[in-house]
Amino acid sequence: MPQSYIERILRAQVYDVARETPLERAPRLSQRLNNRVWLKREDLQPVFSFKLRGAYNRMRGLTQQERRQGVVAASAGNHAQGVALSARELGIRAIIVMPETTPQIKVEAVRSYGARAVQVGDSYDEAYAHAQELVREKGMTFIHPFDDRDVIAGQGTVGMEILRQHAGPPDAIFVPVGGGGLVAGIGAYVKFVYPGVKVIGVEPDDAPTLYRALEAGRRVNLKQVGIFADGVAVRQIGKETFRLARQVVDEVILVSTDEICAAIKDVFDDTRTVAEPAGALSVAGLKKYVQREGVEGASLVAIESGANINFDRLRHVAERAELGERREALLAVEIPEKPGSFLRFCKTISDKRSVTEFNYRYADAAAAHVFVGVELSGGDEERRELIGDLTEAGYPVIDMTDNETAKLHIRYMVGGHAPEVENECLFRFQFPERPGALYRFLRGMGRRWNISLFHYRNHGAAYGRVLMGVQVDARERKEFLRFLQGLGYPYEEETGNMAYRLFACGGRCRPG
Repeated sequence: MPQSYIERILRAQVYDVARETPLERAPRLSQRLNNRVWLKREDLQPVFSFKLRGAYNRMRGLTQQERRQGVVAASAGNHAQGVALSARELGIRAIIVMPETTPQIKVEAVRSYGARAVQVGDSYDEAYAHAQELVREKGMTFIHPFDDRDVIAGQGTVGMEILRQHAGPPDAIFVPVGGGGLVAGIGAYVKFVYPGVKVIGVEPDDAPTLYRALEAGRRVNLKQVGIFADGVAVRQIGKETFRLARQVVDEVILVSTDEICAAIKDVFDDTRTVAEPAGALSVAGLKKYVQREGVEGASLVAIESGANINFDRLRHVAERAELGERREALLAVEIPEKPGSFLRFCKTISDKRSVTEFNYRYADAAAAHVFVGVELSGGDEERRELIGDLTEAGYPVIDMTDNETAKLHIRYMVGGHAPEVENECLFRFQFPERPGALYRFLRGMGRRWNISLFHYRNHGAAYGRVLMGVQVDARERKEFLRFLQGLGYPYEEETGNMAYRLFACGGRCRPG
């Protein structure tokens, strides 16, 4: 057991700038889950996130020489603001290296605290590399966002507060995991005081950093991670945080983007505040745990770790929250192309359910394809019942509720068939959200391959989402894939996706 951290946590210097945040009951969520659910409101910190604790504790211990030299950090968000505010309070010069994809609101927040913001590259890795150059050139001290003993101890004060605020030990504490500083700090303290309390990490299923490391028994460097929950989009768990996590974390639960969005709504319903995706991660994990274990009457704590969300992401969150709670089904249905078909189809759905979306596309003289959203009150069970009703009525049905391409793109572009297009292949990309990125991509494509379909969406994140159709002859396929790999943008082929083939496919598209 990492007992050496207990004294570090008890002596942590955080309360000069951080506040002891409340542990609040979530009444609606508690009633719905039939458990006592508590939210640790780290979104109420001065920088709207727990990151201030670790940053200040680390910087408070700098020597006079280190203070004179100044500090540098690499971050696109919450850690950056924590370091900037701490530097202002301590009178230390600070440079924060941020990717060029960082939303301007976060850059301005850092500058408002008096730190110098330098934007370099498209990713955290590029920002980190530049920060290390500043360390070498200027002799500045690098303030790590998670893999540092003093940072971990600062975050551990969250666990200390929970045990002080809660009447007796809770049954489980759910903690969002990125680099692991928060879960390691909380786990070290909680397991020392109450070994029986479960410490459960929660990660996005597209950024399973700690989950994969525990599975492999060693730190794993993920090739890429999802960016929706940008506050925990870390490719490799920290060395020290992993050493601790192996001893103090009972398990890690993975949740989807839709489940995170549903959790954001849950937090809003109980607090009237909007958590960032990483901030609501623990609530999503708590809900999944309760459903899996069937637990009732337990006292469960979720860390609401931050509220630094861009306003223009809220539409996307609202759209996906219904899917995350299984309050909406997305279906592709074939109906006869004749008068009265739509009326009969709606009657089959029944007047007890509301149609949330209806997209129609003529297929041929005999049939039409419908992309339909249906409001549900009974979750997955009602969805299966609805599909059964439609199938029994003679309608061919494909469930698109978990089809990412359908949810991100196809639902907004139904009607895009192009019978004359040959050899069309479909790919889904992430593009860095910065001036000139799209132009550079298209310039790299040159004139060799024709783009036959293009759909772009952005939800206020550092990256936009692109769905692209390209005409590629079978003989050139290997060369084209080599070209895509050379571009360096994450991509997935979606040529065989049924949502595309039903609603947007070229005349001779073929599975990849």
